[in-house]
Amino acid sequence: MPNMSPLSRVLLFSRLVRELFRYDLVMAILGFRGVRRQMPIREFRDSRAKPDIASAICEAVRCIIPFYWKPVQCLQRSVVTARALRAYGIQADVVIGYRLAPFLGHAWVEVGGRIVNDSPVFQQRLQVLERI
Repeated sequence: MPNMSPLSRVLLFSRLVRELFRYDLVMAILGFRGVRRQMPIREFRDSRAKPDIASAICEAVRCIIPFYWKPVQCLQRSVVTARALRAYGIQADVVIGYRLAPFLGHAWVEVGGRIVNDSPVFQQRLQVLERI
């Protein structure tokens, strides 16, 4: 991960593990409405100013997910990624998209209109259902 000290890496990984557990807990108790309601809203810095941090966060999420105790689906991965990006001052949107025939639903994260944690193909092939 670019330009991150070992301590910064450890702190990022521990934040991501907390966010994974938090998502499971909030989803179990309050459902998706609770997850959506608890997305942090704050003043954001210019997202283009920190591409290193955004890519480091996305890479850290990819690294940590295989070690989580249960399978992580696209919605959980996207919410965790967006919450971490927002904690670092980067405006990130969770986008939920769908296609009717054959049905496909998927979630991804956009920063400045660009997908950061998935393939850009989803923007072209799926209709946006919701942005969080």
